[in-house]
Amino acid sequence: MAALQKIRSKGAWLILAIGLGLFAFIAGDFFQSVETTRNVSKMQVGEVYGEDLSVQEYQALVEQTTELYKMQYGTINDAMQDQIRDEVWNQYVSYKLIEHEASKLGMIVTDQEIQDALVEGTATSLLRMGQPFVGQNGRFDVVTLQNFLKQYKELASQTAQLDPQMVESFQMMYRIWEFTEKELRKELLMTKFNVLMQQSIMSNSIAARMQFDERNTRYTAQVAAIPFSSIDDKKVEVTDAELKAMYEKNKELFRVPFETRDLKYIDVLVSASNADRAALNQEMADYATRLQSGENIAATVAASKTTIPYVDAPLSKNAFARDIQSHLDSMAVGSVKAPFYSAIDNTMNTIRLISKAEMPDSVQYCMIAVQAATAEEVKQRADSIATAVAANDTAFAAIAKKYQQNADSIWVTSAQYEGSAIDEDGAKFITALNTTAPGQITKVEMTQGTLVLKVIARKKMVTKYNAAIIKCPVDFSKDTYQNALNQFNRFISANRTLEAIEKNAGKSGYVLRDLENFSSSMHNVANVGATKDAIRWIFDEAEVGDISKLYECGTENDHLLLIAVTGVHEQGYRPWDEKNTKEVLRLMVLSEKKGEMLRNQLKNVKDMATALKQPSVVSDTLKNVTFMSNASVLNIGAPEPALTGLICKTPAGKFSTVIGSTGAYMVQGVNAEKPTEKFDAKMEMQMAAQNNLRTILGQLYQALVLKADIVDNRYKF
Repeated sequence: MAALQKIRSKGAWLILAIGLGLFAFIAGDFFQSVETTRNVSKMQVGEVYGEDLSVQEYQALVEQTTELYKMQYGTINDAMQDQIRDEVWNQYVSYKLIEHEASKLGMIVTDQEIQDALVEGTATSLLRMGQPFVGQNGRFDVVTLQNFLKQYKELASQTAQLDPQMVESFQMMYRIWEFTEKELRKELLMTKFNVLMQQSIMSNSIAARMQFDERNTRYTAQVAAIPFSSIDDKKVEVTDAELKAMYEKNKELFRVPFETRDLKYIDVLVSASNADRAALNQEMADYATRLQSGENIAATVAASKTTIPYVDAPLSKNAFARDIQSHLDSMAVGSVKAPFYSAIDNTMNTIRLISKAEMPDSVQYCMIAVQAATAEEVKQRADSIATAVAANDTAFAAIAKKYQQNADSIWVTSAQYEGSAIDEDGAKFITALNTTAPGQITKVEMTQGTLVLKVIARKKMVTKYNAAIIKCPVDFSKDTYQNALNQFNRFISANRTLEAIEKNAGKSGYVLRDLENFSSSMHNVANVGATKDAIRWIFDEAEVGDISKLYECGTENDHLLLIAVTGVHEQGYRPWDEKNTKEVLRLMVLSEKKGEMLRNQLKNVKDMATALKQPSVVSDTLKNVTFMSNASVLNIGAPEPALTGLICKTPAGKFSTVIGSTGAYMVQGVNAEKPTEKFDAKMEMQMAAQNNLRTILGQLYQALVLKADIVDNRYKF
């Protein structure tokens, strides 16, 4: 009882203590949850209609699309990789926009529709798979796919016994199929949605006839124009009230679906100094001497900094860089070209021409690959095969069949091998192809065995060259880079504010440039590569007036970059009094007021003779104007839809006036040439519907983008 009484006496304190303990427990979970949410959000590449795209999903899509590109184009460079990332993102956004609308309609893609698309074989996603799934008829071959999937399933349990390269090839093709299957479903849904839109847009014979006439009737007119630029801006007063009114009238023009930044930056491109050039010139002179002296040519080229490896084989002129091609014909065999500079790729070059001869551009051949446990066995077997096929023309096919090889002949052109890297074995093979006479047998000793090669025919003799080329970039040295870095750091240390940088940049030899409306979807700052860190700073950390650290960047690590943020534009409507917006509004108000001034000036002008006497008038005769074109007067230049419409509605001999967006226009009709081609109502109605569909889909997409609350965080990754 005493203990219970004691607890009761301390009740308030106990409740408080327990409450604090529970709060700490709940708060701990809450803050942990918040932190988890933050971490998850940091891993989101983007968002459409509140649905997140994780970095893992995005990267998987990029990798799968990259594999498709590699199948089509081979090597993927940085520019193509950026293009792939944009393509993946844009397709993801487009699909999510349509999917959101389709779900409201209950629109789906069934498994049967997938099967039907596979049989039809014309879907874009299927055709992108390329060989071997697309046949010569340009259609996807579902039977080939079925056979591949069957083979893949059978080989899946035998990977330990198979060639690793073959396994990787099968696995890559299977990954591409899995990706394509998903893309096919997306494509079919978007196609169904577009078809629905198309069915809701119709034309009629009257509208079709109007479109036909507007496209094919050609007008000639005499035009007199007074450009707005002829009126001094100072003579036109523009008030803030007028700017605000113009803004409200055209507010949608100033709505942007993403945030941007205004920047100022200094970009220092580090280049070779005079000392660097002198050192490279001396090196190139030494290499030229070594090439001329007869030293091991391959070793000499390999020891240099050349970007072109030596290929000991005859190659056509097309195999060489343009700046090298221009020197080959004028060189004598055995001579060395003195080192010369090429501005095309900023390199120093020297050439030794080893040989030059007329050789075939195309060769037809067949061959047997000989392999055995030992080099001696390879030699004996190759000699035996060569002797047999030389003695009997029909023996080649039988011997090839014995060794389970294909005896069919193959045509190869120079272009097929000159566009790729050629190793030592490849050089031996190319030399044999080019130097073996038709009907002759030769043996080509390779790293993995010997080829018994028979040349059957040759076509189109061209000049081919065996040339050793040393092409060295004119690069800056470490000392040069360090000097540029130290100098720029000293400038930054002495100028810590934007005002100071603006004042002193020019004095120190730097150029401060403006970059307005920079968005996070751009791949680099000011076209300088490897600036991802700078972009993250711009959008994640920087405030207006902040100055960045010095970034060492560039795809060749040859740029020094300093950035200042001068403006932040949030997603949505740009304020009317923002600098750029205000300037656009000012020009719009000026045009409107100048148009009214000219309308009053020209109200009594009723003929072309009077029109041509007006102050600042320019004249032109416009021919072949159609309603679908955008007419413009030569001395004004800007396309003017209002002028186009006026010309098309002004009969021959009549006079009309209109105020356009760039000036006042007075038109005297001359003649109208009616179309001579036959009117096809059905075709015109289809064209009208298609044109309307494109316009409506474009407008719909823009409207959906504004509704979808799209978040693009790709710059973070």
